[in-house]
Amino acid sequence: MTPYLVRRVALAVPLLFGIATVIFLLIHFIPGDPVEVMLGPGAGPGDVADLRHRLGLDRPLASQYAAYLGGLVSGDLGMSLRYRDPVASLIFERFPATILLAAASMLIALAVSFPAGIAAAIKPGGPFDRATALGSALALSIPSIWLGPLLILAFSIHLDWLPVSGFDTPLAVVLPASTLAVSIAALLTRMVRGSMSEEMAAAYLQAARSRGLSRRAAAVRHALRNALPPVLAATALQMGSLLTGAILTETIFAWPGLGRLLVQGIAHRDYPLVQGCVLAFATTYIALNLAADLCMAVLDPRVAA
Repeated sequence: MTPYLVRRVALAVPLLFGIATVIFLLIHFIPGDPVEVMLGPGAGPGDVADLRHRLGLDRPLASQYAAYLGGLVSGDLGMSLRYRDPVASLIFERFPATILLAAASMLIALAVSFPAGIAAAIKPGGPFDRATALGSALALSIPSIWLGPLLILAFSIHLDWLPVSGFDTPLAVVLPASTLAVSIAALLTRMVRGSMSEEMAAAYLQAARSRGLSRRAAAVRHALRNALPPVLAATALQMGSLLTGAILTETIFAWPGLGRLLVQGIAHRDYPLVQGCVLAFATTYIALNLAADLCMAVLDPRVAA
């Protein structure tokens, strides 16, 4: 297990370096001058040049890149051009809200997908299996930019059950988490159903059935464990997509998370803030995939061989 862990971590380090480099180059090639955005259209050329010099934006791109990499090594992501605060502190302040939203969404998705997928696999071709397939197809076709406002209209405005936006009460997470969870639950339901169906046709499960176990008991006791690795990998990938999908959902529901902070940074051409937010998303995504790989190696030692 240890050599496998070392190999996976060794692969993650150059990947993070490449992501950081791409982020730096893309941000600096985006049209628009952050200094002009900060000072407004009425600023004179002298004010623009002075602020650009104080922010270090008049230095050669290679010099800015070297300073950027040096800051990453020391944990310094720079100063936000808009908020005038360290980017790292802004990220740490907003990131817990994004993690809470993603975790709540994944819990909802898992609570729906596992029972539905297992039940559909136990009786393939039955009414519940067909209903699950239809519901998954419909859920995957609904964009969050449409579903979010629809849930607001239904549960906040007409029924007045849940708050529209904010982070003030525990109920505030229900609508944005549900918005993110719908498509994830549909995809994971299909994954669970497909993986379980393969295991249900395996010889070892037929042997378990011949010992008197019902189809349901054999599925839960024997097939589920062997069906978990591909589902676990898909769950980790979807957890990463939840973080990126939260960018739009956080904006719709005014959720004070990292996604909304990223949108604000893009709107104000805040280079350090955008770089830090995207890098935080990418690092979390890589960490989740690494954790999923380790869990798969525990469940199936052949993966680490």
